[in-house]
Amino acid sequence: QLQLVESGGDLVQPGGSLRLSCALSGFTSDYYAIGWFRQAPEKGREGVSCLNMNDFTTYYPDSVKDRFIVSTEGAKRTVYLQMNNLKPEDTGIYYCAAEFFHPGYGATCQVAGVDYWGVGTLVSVST
Repeated sequence: QLQLVESGGDLVQPGGSLRLSCALSGFTSDYYAIGWFRQAPEKGREGVSCLNMNDFTTYYPDSVKDRFIVSTEGAKRTVYLQMNNLKPEDTGIYYCAAEFFHPGYGATCQVAGVDYWGVGTLVSVST
């Protein structure tokens, strides 16, 4: 059974750093991407990073570029999101998600393309 489980959410002051983890299990394909998405109160879910687990290419929107870094380790059982210089507008529930894709096409890294979601972890950036 495929599962994604997030951890690492916390309360942090503006300018601080936090690392989120997404533990993966049940993956048998080589062609999938892991995206991190967040949802602030009364707002829609937005993507903040995407990692192609086949060729390890990454994508970040301008709002987090140069502040967030997505990575994985050799066994590809965990995906991390390192968040630096956090701002109050980074507050929200952070979800990791899996999108499967056909070889040669790549992932969309969009909410509509997600096949499986984790349950989320709360990040609060406040004084």
